[in-house]
Amino acid sequence: MTKISDSDARDVIETAHALAEAARAATLLHFRSAGLTADTKETTRFDPVTVADRLSEAHMREILAQRRPQDAILGEEFGATTGTSGLTWVLDPIDGTRGYLSGTPTWGVLISVRDEARVIYGLIDQPYIRERFEGGLGRAEVNGPSGRSPLATRPARALSQAILLSTFPEVGTQAEYTSFRRVADQAKLVRYGMDCYGYALLAAGQVDLVIEAGLQAYDVQAPIAVIEAAGGVVTDWQGKPCLQGGQVLAAANAAIHAEALALLNG
Repeated sequence: MTKISDSDARDVIETAHALAEAARAATLLHFRSAGLTADTKETTRFDPVTVADRLSEAHMREILAQRRPQDAILGEEFGATTGTSGLTWVLDPIDGTRGYLSGTPTWGVLISVRDEARVIYGLIDQPYIRERFEGGLGRAEVNGPSGRSPLATRPARALSQAILLSTFPEVGTQAEYTSFRRVADQAKLVRYGMDCYGYALLAAGQVDLVIEAGLQAYDVQAPIAVIEAAGGVVTDWQGKPCLQGGQVLAAANAAIHAEALALLNG
């Protein structure tokens, strides 16, 4: 693991907030604007990307080039660049572009920093609501219209009393859907379409579980940092680290994580 000094940690945090401010401005410039269109990254399904996705990441990269040129970058829109510090910034300029196109306020900007082994810090920012969820390097808080407050996940409760979130009802493959339904059928309430905002709600103590599949590294690393700082657990569906995405099980506590994990695996 890369050793990070107190002064470097402060600079990482300050830089992350500078990136989030730049991404807010870029994304709000086009959100709910007339004539907003999207290209698709795939031919078999609609996987949208907008001018705002590209503008948001471009502005964040400009700031990193000025403030932290020694760090590597992995971004959804412009790929990977190498660095020499041992730290990598992982950027998702708009997580939830489908929601962004629909005008819903549940998309977000994901910013995280990792070393060779783990995520050390992350932000989940919702520009339209102006809520920013922060975790790692001694931080675990949300700052928004209601002020600043600490993040803390929910205490243990039975799955039968739990709230479960996922972005897509179909989740992933047919086999993954079958596994997901074993958990969903026992939960008290299941809601869909939250994108990264679902992970923020888990960190804020509003829900108990988020279960998804088919994710990328830039989809999960900021949520991992924020949720773990708030006291939660994030793994894949086998209970292993999920830094590269794929199947993700995010839980408010170890007890409900274990209950959901057992059901996912039959």
